[in-house]
Amino acid sequence: MAGEPERKYAVAIVGRPNVGKSTLFNRLVGRRTALVHGTAGTTRDRKEGDARLFDLRFRVIDTAGLEDANPDAIETRMVGQTLKAVGDADLVLFMVDAREGLTPLDRHFAQRLRKFGKPLLLLANKCEGRAGAEGLAEANALGFGEPVAISAEHGEGMADIYHALTAFVPPPAEREPGTEAPPPARPLTLAIVGQPNAGKSTLMNRLLGEERVIVGPEPGLTRDSIAIDWRWRGRAIRLVDTAGLRRKGKVDDPLEKLSAIDAMRAIQFAEIVVLIVDAVTVQDFGHGIEKQDLKIASHVETEGRGLVVAMNKWDLVVDQAKQRKLVRESLDHSLAQIKEVPMVTISARDGTNLDRLMQEVMAVDEKWNTRVPTAKLNRWLDAALEENPPPMVKGRRIKIRYMTQARTRPPTFALFASQAEKLPDAYIRYLANGLRKTFGFTGVPLRLHIRGGENPFDRAGRK
Repeated sequence: MAGEPERKYAVAIVGRPNVGKSTLFNRLVGRRTALVHGTAGTTRDRKEGDARLFDLRFRVIDTAGLEDANPDAIETRMVGQTLKAVGDADLVLFMVDAREGLTPLDRHFAQRLRKFGKPLLLLANKCEGRAGAEGLAEANALGFGEPVAISAEHGEGMADIYHALTAFVPPPAEREPGTEAPPPARPLTLAIVGQPNAGKSTLMNRLLGEERVIVGPEPGLTRDSIAIDWRWRGRAIRLVDTAGLRRKGKVDDPLEKLSAIDAMRAIQFAEIVVLIVDAVTVQDFGHGIEKQDLKIASHVETEGRGLVVAMNKWDLVVDQAKQRKLVRESLDHSLAQIKEVPMVTISARDGTNLDRLMQEVMAVDEKWNTRVPTAKLNRWLDAALEENPPPMVKGRRIKIRYMTQARTRPPTFALFASQAEKLPDAYIRYLANGLRKTFGFTGVPLRLHIRGGENPFDRAGRK
């Protein structure tokens, strides 16, 4: 389709749990983006990234460990996600642990992978030193050709992987001299956050139109932050599903702590954040929004990200008018520094009101990126000062000289005044609220910094 980005060659890394798939994934993408931990099954959803190995560029997919389980177990859903990744991939990297040697599970899933008929490279990981020599020899028995000996943790064997991949991954496209590829449109990074079991992954899947991440009644299913490129009405969006964020006092599992850190990092690098709240839970407790949800929202504001609150499972709320009023009161009281944060009632399971949710996301993004012309800003400032002049300090009135917008994302303003340090907080709030109301910054974080000294843009002719 015209205007669509060129599809990258896809490589899926598969294998049983704890063979080193996520470690290799992180090395290929050049940063620690997938969680790595000694606990089997740390990776549950498939995670994608842009890989770079010398001059090769491709899309790499980290997957959950392949293991047998009963049909209702989480592990069965994990295997389903892994097999979907294999089906979508152009090439499979099947990884075994050379130190442990071949296991019956390796052999079992080798047979399953063979049925896909996909090109496959066999990797024997943890081959540093002599401990993996026997397992490396055993790997030949799988019938996938000579295994590539590597150590994902220590970076050994990456040149051998490169030479093996050159037989499959297309080389970089050559362009006519003097021409450049047009830069791709910058996607809007949209993070979905909230407490465990609020419906984050269900919302992600419903927006994407497929079962892309694992869902279920068990809390804590999502561990890694999963980023997926998507389009809504032609707009490029990078959706990020995150692990549930519980109160710190309730988190004692080291793996859950890593997941929480990863979710907080996702907020930091997002542009807009959807905080999804379980409306049934807050209804049962008889209040608007739980303290933990408000704490997450406050963190989003502190990071300067745009925020939209999605009240999920709204179809199950009994007294919707009462609950809507309680939610709005909670938000306005606890998030007064944002003012009128957008709130949308949805059902992620049924797909109700998701278009409205995305419209609010786009509206917040537009406000978050708005820049006010300096002349227009100072005309407003003159009117605001005339209506409510700054206070007197020891017989001298504080003189506000000038205002400019220093940056967007979030909207940030600098106000130059005499005796700047003595300007009362109440007067600063008066100006900030006026900015919000006049220029449409309701619902997004706003920064107003007070600076002392003269107008820095009014020095022409001064010695």
